[in-house]
Amino acid sequence: MESRISKIAEILDQNKGEEIESFDLRGSDYFVDFVVIVTSLGDRHNEALLDYLKAGLKPEETFVNVEISDGWVVVDLGDILIHIMTDSYRKLYNLEEFLSEFQKRKS
Repeated sequence: MESRISKIAEILDQNKGEEIESFDLRGSDYFVDFVVIVTSLGDRHNEALLDYLKAGLKPEETFVNVEISDGWVVVDLGDILIHIMTDSYRKLYNLEEFLSEFQKRKS
């Protein structure tokens, strides 16, 4: 599992993704095992990072669902969620604080 997270982080880092953080939520009551959050340089960069992930992770990874909206892309790999967000969306939604609570509740 950690090697998959490392590969995701490496792809994002190589393509100018910023402030990459991962949350190990195994053993918590969250609905996935890992969440990765990355800050993009803007909306176009969101979609470019998504394209880099698709190119770098397929066919090993199955993209269960991808949601694209202004400022935010969510990639569902089944047991891993990847949030690609502009800086303003990342600050607004502050997912790190939310996910930290789940990490504290791990059994």
